[in-house]
Amino acid sequence: MSRVIRCGVLLAVGQLLAQPALANRESDALRARGALETYNMDRDRAIDTYRQAVAADPEDAAAYRGLASALWLSITFRRGNMTIDDYIGRVSRTKTPPVPPPPEAAAAFRDALDKALALARKRLAADPRNVDAHYQVGAVSGLRASYIATIDGRASGALGAARDAYEEHERVLALDSRRKDAGLIVGTYRYIVSTLALPARWVAYVAGFGGGRDRGLRMIEEAANYAGENQVDARLALVLIYNRERRYDDALKQLGVLKDQFPRNRLVWLESGATNLRAGRPAEAVRILAEGMSRFASDPRPRMFGEEALWLYKRGAGHAALGHTADAEQDLRQAVSSEGRPWVLGRSHFELGKLALKAGRTADARRELQAAAVLCDGDNDGATADEARRLLK
Repeated sequence: MSRVIRCGVLLAVGQLLAQPALANRESDALRARGALETYNMDRDRAIDTYRQAVAADPEDAAAYRGLASALWLSITFRRGNMTIDDYIGRVSRTKTPPVPPPPEAAAAFRDALDKALALARKRLAADPRNVDAHYQVGAVSGLRASYIATIDGRASGALGAARDAYEEHERVLALDSRRKDAGLIVGTYRYIVSTLALPARWVAYVAGFGGGRDRGLRMIEEAANYAGENQVDARLALVLIYNRERRYDDALKQLGVLKDQFPRNRLVWLESGATNLRAGRPAEAVRILAEGMSRFASDPRPRMFGEEALWLYKRGAGHAALGHTADAEQDLRQAVSSEGRPWVLGRSHFELGKLALKAGRTADARRELQAAAVLCDGDNDGATADEARRLLK
């Protein structure tokens, strides 16, 4: 059931945007600018812009929700868990307790989210069939569920908010089937529920979630093709799901669109290289990763936690797959010497261990593979840890 809750992370920036009927033009323009800054990884600017939007229209629920989302993403960025790898495997479920967010950021998030929800519910109380009010309540609830699951580390504690998000956006679709943007949350939950083992799937049904893999995916695709304000968010969700489904060419098409739209977003370039690696195209992966690393080498903006190690690991793995031993070892050794998530460092040691085995350096291989098993076990990357232990035998 925890995977159902964590699927709220698929929406990532998806709680930023909506279509408020009551916002004034200045607030509309500021929210649009804040979204663009968020997608381009100008996080501090985005937070400031959303605060301006709130000041321009204190009755605009979407402005408060945008501010809350920007604050949430800022916290997530500091933790380094904003990549596809974190959500297609088990590495997102770290065994270590989550690092508490900065108190001021957490307080500002809760304050903005509470105000967004109060304004949306006020509109709903005045008109129970107000489609956009239902949308706003659902989007706020989805963001709350994502925060509880990813920042507080309490997937079960997010169940109520996740169910509210699902039900409110189903209500939107029932009231107006043209609102394909509401299909993003509903479709995402339906898709994830369909991937659960039967006992967990029944628990999800009892909790109020629907299933249906094909239907869920179709709803997300429709949201991505709908000229709504969460179109980009739907594309991000599809990149993740297509990677999970091994539909790598489809994922790369979406990433190509995102690179054109948001050329300052380093992580889109990183994900393009990583997707090519999963697709078994190491040469293209190395080319894109090298280009991205060169392109953003002088970028003065803060890095995501462990970002340098992740770039180096991905490029090093690509070099290793191509048989470029010297280049691979250079990247991978630099990766394990950098600050990073344990699973990233563990997989880097794993690649170094395989290179040592290939070269007949048994003692070096044993040392690297043992380090890989310990680090990956510590960050719930059990598949890599098991493979390292298999090679140790």
